[in-house]
Amino acid sequence: MNKRIITGAAIGAFAIAALAVPASAQAAPGDAELSVVHGIPGTTVDVWVNGALTLDDFVPGTVAGPLALAPATYSVAITPADATSATDRTIIGPIDLPLAANTNYSAVAHLKADGSPTATLFTNDISKTAPGQGRLTVRHVAAAPAVDVVAGGAAVVSNLTNPNEKVLNLDATTVSASVTATGTTTPALIGPADVAIREGVNTIVYAYGSAEANTLALAVQTISGLHTPPAGVPTGETGAAALDAAMQGNSVAWALGLGGVMIVVAFGSAIVIRRKKALAQH
Repeated sequence: MNKRIITGAAIGAFAIAALAVPASAQAAPGDAELSVVHGIPGTTVDVWVNGALTLDDFVPGTVAGPLALAPATYSVAITPADATSATDRTIIGPIDLPLAANTNYSAVAHLKADGSPTATLFTNDISKTAPGQGRLTVRHVAAAPAVDVVAGGAAVVSNLTNPNEKVLNLDATTVSASVTATGTTTPALIGPADVAIREGVNTIVYAYGSAEANTLALAVQTISGLHTPPAGVPTGETGAAALDAAMQGNSVAWALGLGGVMIVVAFGSAIVIRRKKALAQH
């Protein structure tokens, strides 16, 4: 297997291509929230929901959303960027995405292990984290065999296969980690590099692309606001002061993960999110 990583901007041996997305503050009570991740390298696409163009010129390695949607089953199709309709040269779909109330999802367009295109719907863990802890979610959506995530010389995630995930609740800290072929600690397919675990944040790291085609890369999504509320107000602080202190450090990382620093790598195209009235009516 060729183990090179495609790079746009690099820390060590790899790059992050990511637009991190915070949890939406605009969702109405009972809405589902849906983020869309583009993990098919080399292809700019359009995303159609219930026949309406919802994401235009969507570039690989990016995350869009979250869209606030009424609970329902939505038909999603992915086409080339110059398509004229949801049925024009469809790359993926149409597929049905059943979305439940008050649930946070990520729909990922990616390659299967054999390299063919597909889409996977993940349910994001938005439960509260323990005080002092953050959450790390690792998702394997690449045309590559099973992998391990290695930290401190040992596998902390083992035999992760496409299209599966592993969720870890960890103390807020920075750890050095690598992604390797299952059963090995070296050589690294990705890394080694620092992973920032932030209190009250679910950092979701997607390994996407193709090992054979030398297009392995990472996309990162973050969901914040998962802090456990403080048990009480310390003596000598007003309620407002305590709330202000509790909220320190809650800013969303625009590109967290296996890069050693926060990076946003622009791939040259802006994502235009068009919300159609028809979308809200389905």
